[in-house]
Amino acid sequence: MLNNIAGLVKNREILERDILSQTGKTYVIVALLVGLLIGVAAGWVVKPAPTGIVSQEEYDALQGELDTAQAGLSAAQTDLANAQSDLADAQADLAAAQTDLATVQGELDTALAGLAIAQADLADAQSDLATLHQMTKDEVLVEMGLVARALKGVGPRDPIESTVTGVVQMGGLFAMTGRLATFGENELAAAQLAAGQVNALLESLGLEWTVEIVVEDTQTMPDLCLEAVESFAGRGIKLLIGPLSSAEVRAIKGYCDANKILAISQSSTAPDLAIEDDYIFRFCPTDKLGQGPAIGRMMYDDGKRYVIPVTSNDAWGVGLEVAATQRFEELGGVVLEGIRYVPEAPEFSAEASDLSSKVTSAVDAYGADEVCILNIAFEEVTLWFTAASEYEVLSSVKWYGSDGTAGSGVMLEDPVVSAFSVMVDYPSPIFAPTESAKWEMVRQNGVDVLGRDPESYSYAVYDVVWAYALSVLKADSADPEAVIEVLPEVSQSFFGASGWIELDEAGDRKAGDYVIWQIVETAPGECEWQIVGKFILATDSVEWYI
Repeated sequence: MLNNIAGLVKNREILERDILSQTGKTYVIVALLVGLLIGVAAGWVVKPAPTGIVSQEEYDALQGELDTAQAGLSAAQTDLANAQSDLADAQADLAAAQTDLATVQGELDTALAGLAIAQADLADAQSDLATLHQMTKDEVLVEMGLVARALKGVGPRDPIESTVTGVVQMGGLFAMTGRLATFGENELAAAQLAAGQVNALLESLGLEWTVEIVVEDTQTMPDLCLEAVESFAGRGIKLLIGPLSSAEVRAIKGYCDANKILAISQSSTAPDLAIEDDYIFRFCPTDKLGQGPAIGRMMYDDGKRYVIPVTSNDAWGVGLEVAATQRFEELGGVVLEGIRYVPEAPEFSAEASDLSSKVTSAVDAYGADEVCILNIAFEEVTLWFTAASEYEVLSSVKWYGSDGTAGSGVMLEDPVVSAFSVMVDYPSPIFAPTESAKWEMVRQNGVDVLGRDPESYSYAVYDVVWAYALSVLKADSADPEAVIEVLPEVSQSFFGASGWIELDEAGDRKAGDYVIWQIVETAPGECEWQIVGKFILATDSVEWYI
């Protein structure tokens, strides 16, 4: 509509210019001819009359001048008649142009009126969307109330009975500082949103218990995570949310199994932790079946044939490297010698120097277009990119990331890091939650609380809280053994913020699609994370959006 209006305005301006141009030309011609006639007449009027008797020679001269003047007058009269005809034509054209102008003005007025209506409709739609978002929060309680009644085997209007009383505490193993602080902040916000809604539902059902999330900062450190679990156990808290990393899960697994403490991780993906009949559940797919194949396919389809891995030397990093490079080799790619680094190191200047030598050799042998770097890291990636930015060759090849960096807030805070990210692309895949009204609710909560979109695992955290609450309700007990018995059934009974949750024999979520995040420069010096593509598991293919 705006393009149409602009066109109408332009047409009106053209008509106005044409009208002025034609009219002006005609009046100039008429003025010149009238001036000529006046000049000729004036010349004869002011010419002095001859005195006395003139000679034949003088008479002939005068007669010649008169004949010339008469011829000029006749020509001028003819030109005047032509000019008058042109003026009549111009006046007719002017009248037609004025009619056209009036028509265009009418169309412009109509278009402007239509634009005003469209703007009003847009405002109404935005208002409706805001209302819908607010209604969605209320609808969650209605929906989960129906789920709760179905799990308890009662009708939609029947009361629900529960012998549980008091406060059911859940231990939140969140990385509020350290290598994944961005993720920890996102996930705590999602967990608190869910807990508030759970308590609202329990109150509406007339039940006499509530849930509470007790937080311990693990800093993504395995030893600190184990200390937090031991602290929770000492306080009688045996339903745990998290931890975030596979290294932390490995550190607490033996203690949890021995002490019958249930932990549901939102983001531990190491394949070797897929163990049946233990006390560890994971609401995300393992890297062997999900992220590893996604990265391998992504690199190969990009035309890369040689990859140099740069990997955090821990259970998660090594496991993901193996899964990704195995798929890359199956497709025909070649894995070159890489680097496995200590993730807690304060800086990586020596490693960056080593990497520049490896990349230089590979580029000389195969060309920059076929060589890439697979960087499997957490938020220590900022130290890596700072060091790597000192070597021109390291920005001459494409880098690939993982779920450990997708959506990292700290990568946007440092201009050197964000600029290097843009230069090397750094697409980072992460488990794709199913987008829905509930997903949008959790996303908007992240924006409202933290000013940013949460990463994928925040949606899984929201679902973990609900899975615990519904399991306690169904089992009528907060005992971990009772909860484990019903957890698989409960998990697949409701549609969560991350979508449907179907667990395999090891208690891990079955594989699905992966969205691909990338830092994009939106204006000079301004960058943001955007979803730029998606790995489709069913077709083993990558769909790019940009």
